[in-house]
Amino acid sequence: MHKNILASSIGVALLASALLTGCGEAQQAAPGAMPPTAVDVVTLKTAPLQLTTELTGRTAARRIAEVRPQVSGIILKRYFTEGSDVKAGQLLYQIDPATYDATVDSAEATLAKAQANEQSARLKAQRYAELVKVKAISSQDYDDAQASWKQQVAEIAAAKATLKSAKINLDYTRVTAPISGRIGKSAVTEGALVTAQQATSLTTIQQLDPLYVDVTQSTTELLRLKQQIASGKLAAAKNGAATVQFQLEDGSAYPHSGELQFSDVTVDETTGMVTLRALVPNPDKLLLPGMFMRATLQQGERQDGLLVPQAAVARTPRGGASVLIVDAQNKVVQRDIQVSQSQQGNWVVESGLKAGERVIVAGLQKVRAGAEVAPKEVAPTTQATK
Repeated sequence: MHKNILASSIGVALLASALLTGCGEAQQAAPGAMPPTAVDVVTLKTAPLQLTTELTGRTAARRIAEVRPQVSGIILKRYFTEGSDVKAGQLLYQIDPATYDATVDSAEATLAKAQANEQSARLKAQRYAELVKVKAISSQDYDDAQASWKQQVAEIAAAKATLKSAKINLDYTRVTAPISGRIGKSAVTEGALVTAQQATSLTTIQQLDPLYVDVTQSTTELLRLKQQIASGKLAAAKNGAATVQFQLEDGSAYPHSGELQFSDVTVDETTGMVTLRALVPNPDKLLLPGMFMRATLQQGERQDGLLVPQAAVARTPRGGASVLIVDAQNKVVQRDIQVSQSQQGNWVVESGLKAGERVIVAGLQKVRAGAEVAPKEVAPTTQATK
């Protein structure tokens, strides 16, 4: 009997030990669950934001003058070097002036003759004025004398006009530069016959300092910009003149900034773009007409601008934007947002986010909405460069 009691006690003890062992294993399984996923987050902050837009365009000369002859004749000499800088009024070509000199001499002689005839007619009219008072001549003779004198006065005026025209044509034999700038190649050489108002220009002068840069912007972006200024979200540039920075074709920065001059009033129907024209200094003549340039247009300042790193933004199937944020309980929440333009590795937030919220910028592939995470704060500037 004692043996049976002992055996029963041992069995109970073994059962209790097994139960305790199982409970211990169950208690150790819970602490062994996966820990929260580590993610990098950036806390959003508002700050004054200078909005810019990158556009492309080409340079154009500010002033262009096609030089054409205004009188006909033979080119005697060319007085400029092709590709050089010329000043307004500088002599470019000399057309043979011989026939125009003769025309001036003839006009001067005609004027002298008219002046001599006028003097004779004037003296006669004065004498007849005294004689008609004493009835020595008829009134008809007096009237004829007065008319003859006035006719000679008119002849002098006509002769002066003819002389002036002859001198103008003589001056036109000296073809001068209408503007200052850089002159191109010559279309004619010495001995060539040119005609007045001919269709082919002798040469072309272009003013290269300052220079125009014509860029294009979509009407959608232009309307959005105007709406933001009207609503007060965006402050317009001072004095209404926006500053423009430029990059050259090789990607290097152009050392001089320009100023936006105007926006065209016509939209290209095929592209939906509108032309913007900027004026840029070109003191070193580095820029030439027709060069490709990238322009960074300073659109205005947003006082409470909010940026979100591009690494945090994902695109939805419909083309929208969304981010994953971490709430106060360290839980992941998906948020649809609206962004506009890119600014140095960040997107400008229009709606959907506010200052103080934490967005996930690294570890997005390892988490989903509702999951608990272990956030680690990183610097926005560091994350924007990734």
